[in-house]
Amino acid sequence: MSRILLLVELKGGNDGLNTVIPYADPLYRELRPEIGIARERVLQIDEHVGLHARLEPLMEAWKTGDLAIVQGVGYPDPNRSHFRSIEIWDTASSSSQILSKGWVARAFEHAALPTGDGVDTIVIDSNALPLMGPELRTVVMQDARTFLQQAPLPRDDLVEDGGNPALHHLLAVRRGLNAAADGLRNRLRAASSPAHDYADSPFGQQLDVATRLITGGASVVAVKIALAGFDTHANQPPTHEMLLAALAWGLATFRYNMIAAGRWEDVLVLTYSEFGRRARQNASLGTDHGSAAPHFVMGGRVRGGLHGGHPSLADLRDGDLRHTVDFRDVYSAIARSCWDRSVGFGQRAVQKLNLVAL
Repeated sequence: MSRILLLVELKGGNDGLNTVIPYADPLYRELRPEIGIARERVLQIDEHVGLHARLEPLMEAWKTGDLAIVQGVGYPDPNRSHFRSIEIWDTASSSSQILSKGWVARAFEHAALPTGDGVDTIVIDSNALPLMGPELRTVVMQDARTFLQQAPLPRDDLVEDGGNPALHHLLAVRRGLNAAADGLRNRLRAASSPAHDYADSPFGQQLDVATRLITGGASVVAVKIALAGFDTHANQPPTHEMLLAALAWGLATFRYNMIAAGRWEDVLVLTYSEFGRRARQNASLGTDHGSAAPHFVMGGRVRGGLHGGHPSLADLRDGDLRHTVDFRDVYSAIARSCWDRSVGFGQRAVQKLNLVAL
């Protein structure tokens, strides 16, 4: 069993309460009298919660059981700093730990990785931390178009290591990654176009490259992309609507393309963000940094539906939602179902989430 993880970072802290909306709870309207989503604009998925109307392109995946929504994902003692909280998510640390190794790399500690293109993970974004560590060979392309236009890097096989073992190893790793990057460029240039076109946007371009890599047979364990702009402190509704529409259309198109290529059961999509937003709207018709939020898992073998409990609006912690699912339990479920790796990420007790049919 081996699946490719498509890791989708929602940069800035996505507002979970206006993504998966507790439309039946009167406290929702009290907390958000101006920016709350009207009941008639909610895509109801059960008698308590529903999706923002701009997520309608994902409803086909929901109805066919390809979409799981994990509610209330967070961690104890949450941090509201963008920089620190995303570091916690990226490394699967506790709020009091400082780790330098990404959670995907941690999942492969003491594991034998498959051989192939000379690369294990690909980042089509500027934040590579989740995949960084000595266990993985990672190629970073901050901009897909620029990456494709780059010429092969100058050869450095004639550089002398001076008998220094550490420098010898470093040069060998660099040569391998340079060769892998060149191989990826060739693979992407030769890849067939996806069956369905993506939006002409940075997010669409990232998805296009991810699709070409996967359908072209790249032997990687994970690909990371990102959608930015979720730090909605002021005038949130129009910005959030636009971002959710971009996310939904992008992921729906990715699903169509994977199905068309016969690869939908071979991939798993996971969204994540540094935090959710506060339960109460602010004076600028936006929301400030919060804690727990829902996240999406998609794939051909996903156990669709709602997982975890929706945080109670009547039991806030300093104005924040209390998490009901530890994000490290989500990562443990992903590691198990994608790569058959049993990893607890330092937790004493792991809550088993049945997100994927093995």
